[in-house]
Amino acid sequence: MKITWYGHSCFSLESGYETIVLDPFHPNMVPGLTLGEIQANRVFCSHEHEDHNHRASVLLKPLKTPVFDVSFLPTFHDDHHGERRGKNNITLLSAEGMRVAHFGDLGCPLTKEQVDVLRGVDAVMIPVGGHYTIDAITAKAICDLIHPRIIIPMHYKGTNFGFPVLAGVEEFTKLFDSHQIYSHPTNQLELSPVTPKQVALLRCPIQ
Repeated sequence: MKITWYGHSCFSLESGYETIVLDPFHPNMVPGLTLGEIQANRVFCSHEHEDHNHRASVLLKPLKTPVFDVSFLPTFHDDHHGERRGKNNITLLSAEGMRVAHFGDLGCPLTKEQVDVLRGVDAVMIPVGGHYTIDAITAKAICDLIHPRIIIPMHYKGTNFGFPVLAGVEEFTKLFDSHQIYSHPTNQLELSPVTPKQVALLRCPIQ
């Protein structure tokens, strides 16, 4: 399975003949980032804010039989039951005997039932920048509960990209031992059952 990061919270997942795009952002919405047009078979958005829901940037190709099984866990964009920023979905995707969870703009702790569903996933894409979402400490606590093999931080401020109010990814990585951190040379990760456990820092496409 190939995971590709386009910056912010936008990813594509490829397995077999299917490509899925998650949380594409509108043009000129995220400072420093331009998405362009992506080809995929399906697109899913965690919620309807403009830095996550630009479906028009995805050129959809027909697909007879899906490769990925996709399900959703309803959560909130804030820790006040959605009163401030609304609802959010965690997207759970399964293929090749592996499970991957994209947390969208999660803004609240998980329930026990959600932890039970997510425990042992192979990879998570989780926001760590705070302000609009959970912060680094809460993201680390969630990862400690569900024990993913691969952790891909997202929705943070980089050197040349991201919202200024967000924290940098280093606020998250400093919570781990240095040997757990792996900086990838590209914006892609090949996920297989033998991919070693790590916090995977994918390279933002603009860098």
